[in-house]
Amino acid sequence: MGARKKLSAEKIKEERKTKGLAVLKDCPTSPRKMRLMADLIRGVDVLKALHILQHHPMHASKNMEKVLRSAISNWEAKNEGLSAEALIVKEVMVDGARALKRLRPAPQGRAYRVRKRSNHVTIVVDSNN
Repeated sequence: MGARKKLSAEKIKEERKTKGLAVLKDCPTSPRKMRLMADLIRGVDVLKALHILQHHPMHASKNMEKVLRSAISNWEAKNEGLSAEALIVKEVMVDGARALKRLRPAPQGRAYRVRKRSNHVTIVVDSNN
C-alpha cells in the first residue's frame, strides 16, 4: 500500500470513530420506495426523523426506522456519556440489491417475468458540530 493511500485510509478510519453507522441488507422493498423515505429524513435532526418515520403510512418507513435506531445505538456505543439529542442524519444511501425473478402467467400460454426487487440501506448519524 502506498503512503498516500495509507494516510487516506487512516483519515477515513479516524472519521468513522465518531460517527454512528448502520446497514440493512436485502430489505424486500423496491429501492425506489425506500428512497422516498430516505429523502424525507436526510439532513434532519434524529428525533424529528424518528417521529416522521413512526407516523408515515408507507411500509418502507418501518424498516428505515429500525436502521435509524440501530445507527443511533451504534453512535451511543462509540460515544459513551454523550446524549443523542444533538445528532443529525448525515447520510442515507439506498442501493439496489438482488432481485428475485418470478414468472406470472400471461395470455396464450406465455409467461411474463416479475422482478421482486430488494435494497441495501446505509445510514450515518453524527453530531451537529
